[in-house]
Amino acid sequence: MNPKIEDIIAAADALYDEGEAMLCDLVRFDSTLGNEAAAQNHVAGLFAELGLAVDKFEIDIDAIKDRPGFSPVDWSYKGKENVVGVHQPRGNTGRSLIFNGHIDVVPVGSADMWTNPPFEPVIRDGRLYGRGGGDMKAGIVSYILAFKTLRSLGLQPAAPVYLQSVVEEECTGNGALACLARGYTADAAVIPEPFEQSLMTAQFGVMWFRVHVRGKPAHVLDTSAGINAIEAAFELVGALKALEECWNQEDRRHPSYEGDKHPVNFNLGVIRGGEWASSVPSECTFHMRVGFFPGVKPAEVREKIKQTIADAAAAISGMKDNPPVIEFVGFQAEGCTVDPNEEMMRALADAHERVMGEAPALRATTATTDARFFNLYGNTPATCYGPEASTIHGIDESVSLDSFKQVTRVLAVFLADWCGTEPIKP
Repeated sequence: MNPKIEDIIAAADALYDEGEAMLCDLVRFDSTLGNEAAAQNHVAGLFAELGLAVDKFEIDIDAIKDRPGFSPVDWSYKGKENVVGVHQPRGNTGRSLIFNGHIDVVPVGSADMWTNPPFEPVIRDGRLYGRGGGDMKAGIVSYILAFKTLRSLGLQPAAPVYLQSVVEEECTGNGALACLARGYTADAAVIPEPFEQSLMTAQFGVMWFRVHVRGKPAHVLDTSAGINAIEAAFELVGALKALEECWNQEDRRHPSYEGDKHPVNFNLGVIRGGEWASSVPSECTFHMRVGFFPGVKPAEVREKIKQTIADAAAAISGMKDNPPVIEFVGFQAEGCTVDPNEEMMRALADAHERVMGEAPALRATTATTDARFFNLYGNTPATCYGPEASTIHGIDESVSLDSFKQVTRVLAVFLADWCGTEPIKP
């Protein structure tokens, strides 16, 4: 029943204008952490319009807190929902598939630095600008259009297909973990992250933590009488940055990252401290993100971080009896690899080559994605394949509309090939 590739491409292209408008609508939602509900309600409506059964469910922290891959949080999940569109075929003769995407976006930074307001999408020179356009609302729209492409040809997948829109990919991954806990697995999963139409073969582990440093306040007429918590915090950061350089040494590299000049990155993302310019600050808190290679367990990383901070604090005068307090909140994400010879990878590479006329590049990313849950804990081989985007997490984020169009074509071809097709009506 599979249609010809030229028919799939023509049908996908016929939906392009609708897809562009759909993407603009999604970008208009400020779906930063805690604000995802309105966007998820909108996605639920899009899934329903496709004729899918819609499973909209609040994350149950008790159902996931003891599962591998869980990341601890200090916020509530009340009203925080995932949305899954479920397709069940009549015959179930093909292979099942999950298309997964995250609705959450990172903060915009200084909004006045944007050329246009970050949640007011603008199309300019073949690109759509707006927070989340690339990372990764274009990917969500692409998989919706891929499914709709088959329907426009009077066909539907001949296997179960699950379209997932999840929360918290940017800080915990607990949204994807909640889908796994709810029973969603498949023969393969594809996440259309903005990876320039490459196939992901490896991803980093990522860990978040924050450190509370307490000093000793004093008047600046005698700073030696106090302990400057901010200065002490920077000494601890310096020790952590030295650990970063240690992990970047060539003899410590994972084989997937041999060509990367500096794959391991520690980022000082937040720092708060002090209350008066003429007082030695008594408190400082800083938040860091650290990356680590696949194969390294998060527990090992936590112990190394704690030891590094303890050793650095012991060398600071006056801090021995008042050591820093470390909290691991947010990402506790393990890295993973994906075999490029996995059947799903070969099938997706073949779909790319049939559409684009050349084989896709392979990518080992130093970021993390929700693909880890499928690969490590869900018995579901997964990769990332999505459009080209620029300055994601930065100012004036944008996505290539031509690449968005090409990804839609590829995902539609892959969907037909992987799942097989059957007539919508018998």
